This record gives sequence, C-alpha cells and structure tokens, in this order.
Amino acid sequence: MNVNFNNRDPVYLQVVRYFKEKIAIGELVPGEEILSRRELANRININPNTAQRAYKEMEEQGLIHTERNHPSKITTDEKILGKVREELLVEAVETFVTSVRSINVPVDELLNLVRTKYTDNNDDKGA
Repeated sequence: MNVNFNNRDPVYLQVVRYFKEKIAIGELVPGEEILSRRELANRININPNTAQRAYKEMEEQGLIHTERNHPSKITTDEKILGKVREELLVEAVETFVTSVRSINVPVDELLNLVRTKYTDNNDDKGA
C-alpha cells in the first residue's frame, strides 16, 4: 500500500481518495475486506485518529460498511461504485480544463491533442 501524501489536502481525505482510486481501477472489489483502522495507520504511517476519520468519511459516503466486531468491507452497491469512477473522472477533467483555459486553445485542437497523448500513452503501456 503506497499512498503519496501532498501538503494541500487533509490526510484523511487523501486516504479516502486512495481508496476511491483503488475501487475505480478494480484493485479493491465489492465486498472485499479492508485493513482495520489500526492496521491502515501502521501500514501508511498516519495517526490512528486520522485513519478513523477516513473510515468514518468512507462510511458516510457509502464506500464501505462495517458491522460490529467484523472487518470493514467495500460496498457492493453498484450505484455508489459507479459514482466513484465518475467523480474521479469529473474531478480530473475540471482540473485539466481550469489549467488550460487561460491558454485560449480552441476546443477542437485541445481534444485532438488529448486524443493523441492518451493514445500514445496507452500504446507505450502496451509495449
């Protein structure tokens, strides 16, 4: 488990994002048991209270569920799981658009460049 923390966002939200990314790419599957709060804190070297806050946030968002005296598990709710990927994608696109808007690049040119770069990067990964 490798979480790269930044200095901008609260650590607990970065932990939540890490879990969302792993869910979105299928590394964490519906119904899968996840580490206990204490195990997570030890594994990624964060305060146990921070891990608790991250799990509480994920429970509130419906990403995980915890039954008394049982490990927490990734939700099996397909609606919530589908929203995770969409949320990450929308966030990435909004960040990208905000960063390039000031350059005043025509949308068609921008889309062509994105298509080319995306295809080139996928070809590189397959090689």
